[in-house]
Amino acid sequence: MGFLPDEIDNYVVDHSQNEPELLKELNKETWQKILNPRMLSGNFQGRVLSMLSKLIAPMNILEIGTYTGYSALCLAEGIKKEGKLITIDKNEELEDFAKKYFNKSLYKNNISQLIGNAIEIIPTLNDKFDLVFIDADKSNYINYFNLIIDKMNSGGVILSDNVLWNGKVVKEVEKKDVDTKILIEYNKLLNTDTRIETVLLPIRDGLTISRVK
Repeated sequence: MGFLPDEIDNYVVDHSQNEPELLKELNKETWQKILNPRMLSGNFQGRVLSMLSKLIAPMNILEIGTYTGYSALCLAEGIKKEGKLITIDKNEELEDFAKKYFNKSLYKNNISQLIGNAIEIIPTLNDKFDLVFIDADKSNYINYFNLIIDKMNSGGVILSDNVLWNGKVVKEVEKKDVDTKILIEYNKLLNTDTRIETVLLPIRDGLTISRVK
């Protein structure tokens, strides 16, 4: 979703970089065959991720939440030639779908897919990261942050998706709505943790950029 009027949103999209052909194919097949296709980053946000990655030029990228591989491919566009992108997802049913597109891409030798619980996997990683994208279960955002913050290089960037959560973060929270409660707490954490500097962008459903000092 987005928070801009449709005519402005359409203008923004029309005056931003076009979606690469492979990602158009992935986008289309996701909508045709996969449940909850709205989870896809999509063209505009994908171009934002690509641009940020190109500006950072990371050696090592970590993505928490692969889904069908769209955002991983966008992030990979900025990776150094000898760099590595690790993407983690617990849904093994989508592994082959994403792998098919990874293997079609220019970055097939840079991308490493891991299937399982990110809470358990992240502590086993020995890499230091220049770029991390958090886009998985919202109830664990704080846990993910705490696991990756000491694995970040100075100047590294943490991107957090869906931080506006359909606008629920500024409304009265229902008692059983754990995700919204955690996101409100997470957004406060990102804005107060002295190890990072943060800006929250109202892009689609909210994208936070946090730079490690």
